[in-house]
Amino acid sequence: MPTERAPHLRELVIATGNRGKLAELRALLSGSGIEVRSQADFAVPEVAETGLSFVENAILKARHAAAHTGLPALADDSGLEVDALAGQPGVHSARYAGEPADDAANNRKLLEALADVPEPRRTARFHCVLALLRHPADPVPLICTGRWEGRILRAPAGENGFGYDPLFLVEGEHCSAAALPRELKNLLSHRAQALRQLLLALGKPC
Repeated sequence: MPTERAPHLRELVIATGNRGKLAELRALLSGSGIEVRSQADFAVPEVAETGLSFVENAILKARHAAAHTGLPALADDSGLEVDALAGQPGVHSARYAGEPADDAANNRKLLEALADVPEPRRTARFHCVLALLRHPADPVPLICTGRWEGRILRAPAGENGFGYDPLFLVEGEHCSAAALPRELKNLLSHRAQALRQLLLALGKPC
């Protein structure tokens, strides 16, 4: 759950270089009355994600962007947890197959790792942690989380989304996350859940 502190906010920078995440966050924040800037607008360099948890990495990225831009910063750290792989790829989701980050390579590696795993054991979930910092030295970041349950398919399906979306069978929807209409994904996803918490904490319309 988010903390009770809700900073008054009119403008923020999104601390990500991931175009898919940026597009989803922009869409989810539309109508909130918050002016959303990309860290690319300020030539913010990428920061090494050295944290051991989604929370640590989200705070690290938000602090880095706030320091470079002078604006409040919102960072997303998210990933896929697969039960049959003891929670992997987890915080290493973006670079599961190594550097540079490559969605297709990550998906291939995941399918290979699960090749002999039967359907009932292919359960998985997406996690999202959002961290909002008012300034780089903010001692009480606003933290919001989301979790999206599903299972891993045996082959990619769908043309939308990014990351592991083509392999993620959405619980209750009978299709992959990549096959969902964008509007529906932005209602159901881990990122959407976390954003709703954030907007509620900020007193903004969802």
